[in-house]
Amino acid sequence: MTLGETLISVWQQSLADGQEEVDLGEESYPVTVFRAKKLRSVEFSYGDLRIIGIEQNPATSSRWAALAQAGERIMQFRCKGRYVGNVCEGMLLRYPAWRALALPD
Repeated sequence: MTLGETLISVWQQSLADGQEEVDLGEESYPVTVFRAKKLRSVEFSYGDLRIIGIEQNPATSSRWAALAQAGERIMQFRCKGRYVGNVCEGMLLRYPAWRALALPD
């Protein structure tokens, strides 16, 4: 599975399906919920990369937050301390940091 397919799978399992664990191959990763904001997150490995997926906070003032307020399910992904992309309703959007970090497709 490519990195892009993996991010879509994490979004699907954690946000769209509401699972408490994300299964990636032979590994399972727990979906946690931030107490204060009730946002879901999952930390997982892709090869030697450590990636964190965080549900979009609808209470912020960004265009992604506006979509979340309208009911869209969005998960932002961080790798090496930078946001590298997001998945919105099953569609992956790569940010410039993806290329800057030389992440695989």
